[in-house]
Amino acid sequence: MKSLKKQRRIQVILLAIVALVLATGLIGYAMRDGINFFRAPSQIIAEPPEPTEVFRIGGLVEDGTLVRGQGETVRFSVTDGGGSVPVVYTGVLPDLFAENQGMIGTGSYVNGVFEATEILAKHDETYMPKEVMDALKEQGVYQEPGES
Repeated sequence: MKSLKKQRRIQVILLAIVALVLATGLIGYAMRDGINFFRAPSQIIAEPPEPTEVFRIGGLVEDGTLVRGQGETVRFSVTDGGGSVPVVYTGVLPDLFAENQGMIGTGSYVNGVFEATEILAKHDETYMPKEVMDALKEQGVYQEPGES
């Protein structure tokens, strides 16, 4: 009788372990496309990602590079002071999007051009995403608000 109880406990424990491993695997599989890594323009130039990889790029919209094409297609360059990456985006830009302003874009790097699927702009005069601020500080370009 004791042997049967012990055997049943071992079976239940093994079944729980298998269920836990399966659940962890399914969660990891479901999240594989939901994680977007941030890269600065100088990092993209140094180590270009695969064309199938979706990631975020951030920096300042380079002065004099904003060109509006036919329809909703827009071309511009993003810089962090150490490098500049051309960006193409089809869609409506945020109202606060402008040259020399911070931005983050989601998309992929194909044939030397970042093809954005989403563009985010800063929401007030002092806000800048932490990743963009850190990348600009590394390049020595970032100035605290209020400094001239």
